[in-house]
Amino acid sequence: MSSFDSLDAFLLAASKACCSPIAIFIQIQGFCICLLLALGWVLASYVRSKEIRRLKGSIRSGNNFSFLCYDLNDLEHSNQVDLPRVSVVMPLKGFGEHNLLNWKTQITSLYGGPLEFLFVVDSTEDPAYHAVTRLLKDYKGDVDAKIVVAGPSTTCSQKIHNQLVGVEKMHKDSKYVLFLDDDVRLHPGSIGALTAEMIKNPDIFIQTGYPLDLPSGSLGSYCIYEYHMPCSMGFATGGKTFFLWGGCMMMHADDFRTDRHGVVSELRDGGYSDDMTLAAIAGAHKRLITSPPVAVFPHPLASDLSFPRYWNYLRKQTFVLESYTTRVNWIMNRALFSVHCYLSWGFITPYIMSAIHVASALRFYSKGYSLSEAASPCHGLLLASCLATCTVIELLSMWNLTRIEVQLCNLLSPEAPPLTLASYNWCLVFIAMLVDNFLYPISAMRSHFTQSINWSGIRYHLKEGRISKIERSKDKGPKFTDLGGKLVYGKKGAPNNTSIIASLSRSFAQWRQPKKYDV
Repeated sequence: MSSFDSLDAFLLAASKACCSPIAIFIQIQGFCICLLLALGWVLASYVRSKEIRRLKGSIRSGNNFSFLCYDLNDLEHSNQVDLPRVSVVMPLKGFGEHNLLNWKTQITSLYGGPLEFLFVVDSTEDPAYHAVTRLLKDYKGDVDAKIVVAGPSTTCSQKIHNQLVGVEKMHKDSKYVLFLDDDVRLHPGSIGALTAEMIKNPDIFIQTGYPLDLPSGSLGSYCIYEYHMPCSMGFATGGKTFFLWGGCMMMHADDFRTDRHGVVSELRDGGYSDDMTLAAIAGAHKRLITSPPVAVFPHPLASDLSFPRYWNYLRKQTFVLESYTTRVNWIMNRALFSVHCYLSWGFITPYIMSAIHVASALRFYSKGYSLSEAASPCHGLLLASCLATCTVIELLSMWNLTRIEVQLCNLLSPEAPPLTLASYNWCLVFIAMLVDNFLYPISAMRSHFTQSINWSGIRYHLKEGRISKIERSKDKGPKFTDLGGKLVYGKKGAPNNTSIIASLSRSFAQWRQPKKYDV
C-alpha cells in the first residue's frame, strides 16, 4: 500500500510541476505548434483544391484531356512539333516492389515533343539493370530509352554521379533535363506540364514537385508519411518556393553543359545531396525555384517497410543537413538543424506532460477523491483537453490535405486505379507523429557527431560539408530500394495487357518518328 501512496505522491508532485509557469508556457507552445501545422496544411489545401476546381472546370467545358493541358489547341500537331526536346535522367539503385510500375508511368508519358529516357545504374550487377532491360524490351521501338552504366562514384554520392553521367549522355539537342527518382509515379501530363512552365517563364532555374506518400500499414511507413507532410507545405505554393525535392527536378540542359553557377562542379566535387546543393546554388545566385500545383506524385511505400529501414531513412534525411557548399549554406543548415530539433521536442513535451496530468487525475479519482479537491489534476486536465483539441484540429487538417491531394492525383491520372483514403489508419498517423518527432533530434545529433552514413550499402564520410571518403561493402549490397519494397528480382517485367495510356504513348512515339515522305 505504501508503494501506491508513493506513486500517488509522485504523480501529484509531477502534475503540480507541470502546472508551473514554465511548464504551462511549454504546453501552450505545443498548442501553437499543432495549430501552425494545421494552418500550413489548410493553406496548402487551398492551393491544391484551386487546381482541382480548374481541372473540373476545364472538363465541364468539354476538355476531357484537361489532365494533359487546359487548352485543347495545345494538342494540335502544329503546336506539338515545336515542343522542345527533354531528356529524363533516372539514377537507379536496386529493384523494389513498386519500381516497375513507377518506371512504366515515366516512360509512357504523353508529352508530345522529343523525349528520351536514360536509366543510369552503377553496374550491370545491380538488380535494377536486369529489371530495366526486360522492361525496355517490352517497349522496344515505342520509346527512346536506354540504360547507362555509370560505374562507382569516387568524389560524390552515387546518385549524383549517376545523374552527372546521365547528363553527359543526353542528346545534344535537349533543352531541358528532368531528374526523377525510381520511386516517382508520374501522371501522363507531368512532363508536359513542367515543360510548359519552363517555356512560359525562362527565368526558372529549377522546377520541382513533391510526393504523396501512400503508407503500406507498417508504423515505419506512417512515420515516413508523417515526416513528409510538414515538408509538403513548402511545395504547395503554386509557384515560387525555397524548397527543392531531388525526386523531381527539371532544369535547363545548357546549365549543365556550361557548368553555369558551378552546378556540375559543386555536385561532382564532394556533393552528397543533389537537392540541397542545387538549392544552395539557387539561393546564392538568386535563381528561381518553382513548384507547379500539379506536381504532386503518388509515392507507394513498401509493404515490408520495417522500423529499422525507416530509422535509416531518417538518418539519411538528418545527415543531409551536415553537407554544405558555402559558409552561408552552413549557417542555414545549422539554423534548420536547431529549429527542427527544438520544434520536434517542443511538439512532444506537452504530450508527456498531458500523460502525467491524465494519470494523476485517474489515480486521484480511483482513490475516491473529487478532482475539485486538488488543483493540479484539475488544471492539468484542462491543459490536456486543450492539447487534445489542437491535436484533433491538426489531424483533420492533415486528413483534408491528403484527401485533396488524392483527389488531384486521381484527376491527373484518370486511367490509373483510383487512390483512396480508406487504407489510412489515423491512429497510427498520430503515433507516428509522436515517434517521428521524438526520434528526429536523436537522429540529427547522431548524424552531427558521426559525420558518416550508410546508404544502400555505401558509407559516406563528410569533412567540412563535403564527401571526403567513400567505403563500399565487399558484397553487392541490398537488392531492394530502401523505401521501394520487397525484393522481386527475377519476375517478368511487364504484364501482357496494355493500358490506354501506354497505347496513346505509343501513338505519340510513332507520330514523332520520321515518315518515309519526310525530307
